[in-house]
Amino acid sequence: MHPSIRRFALALVVTLSLLLLPMCGQRKNDSAKPAAPALDKPALAAYVRHLLAWPDTVTVEIGDPAPSEIPGLREIVVTGTLEGRSAQQKFLITADGQKLIQGTIFDLKQNPFRPELAKLTTDSQPSLGTPGAPVVLVLFTDFECPYCREESKTLRANLLTTYPKEVRLYLKDYPLSQIHPWAKPAAIAGRCIFQQSPEAFWMYHDWIFDQQAQISAANLNSKVMEFAVGKPLDPLHLKRCLDTRATEAEVDKELKEGESLQVDSTPTLFVNGRRINQTMAWPQLKSLIDSELAYQKTAKNAGDQACCEVKLPSAPAKK
Repeated sequence: MHPSIRRFALALVVTLSLLLLPMCGQRKNDSAKPAAPALDKPALAAYVRHLLAWPDTVTVEIGDPAPSEIPGLREIVVTGTLEGRSAQQKFLITADGQKLIQGTIFDLKQNPFRPELAKLTTDSQPSLGTPGAPVVLVLFTDFECPYCREESKTLRANLLTTYPKEVRLYLKDYPLSQIHPWAKPAAIAGRCIFQQSPEAFWMYHDWIFDQQAQISAANLNSKVMEFAVGKPLDPLHLKRCLDTRATEAEVDKELKEGESLQVDSTPTLFVNGRRINQTMAWPQLKSLIDSELAYQKTAKNAGDQACCEVKLPSAPAKK
């Protein structure tokens, strides 16, 4: 090949190489996955507020998206706060932030109410029934709530007579102080009494619901002291407990637990973790308990065994 032709061919190759380099780089960038769009939190907050019918007085906070159990979807937690009380809702959202899914993911290998059971604590709580029972009822109640009074009367009249060994009931304080001014002091008083005598607590429980119409924020403590006369209680210790609100931290702990479970009304009842957030007539509640008892014969994944079984001491051997 003539030297001049060889030089021309070499120059052409170099020139074409230089021209093609930017093109190759551009193609590489074109093939890269686009970054996920930023989540429009203000728009999402407005949408969720409308979806859940939360008024303007509720502060809405959108959490950062987190990985979920479903490929291609992310999980976000929306928190609504009003006067220091919070409620949370979980959603799934698509990668582009344009589709929102509200619902629960169930694992067929696990109890469907496992998240609720994990949050319910029953140790050192007022209780009735047999320890280790296959069906456990956990009741969040408010001593000033008229619906709680009716629920209480239904349970006290029917539960242990119908299920003397199969069911255990735990009581949790959940005073709605925004609408019931003496509910929290009444819960504190109940805890003061329970510390001294679980038996006296249930007397107090029945008494305060019966006396609901006669009690006020002003006369609560004096009424409680009148109740204590003739009961297995130390009146001086009780008065000191009432005056110092010594058990308020225990009540606050129950309130936080209820909030973690998104309890927003009373009474709220959990039957082996299943939420019942409305009063239920005894025939319907009995049907639900019977169904749970039948299920537990083949699936030992609820009841007291799921959290904190308490065994009664063995009777001494007869000589």
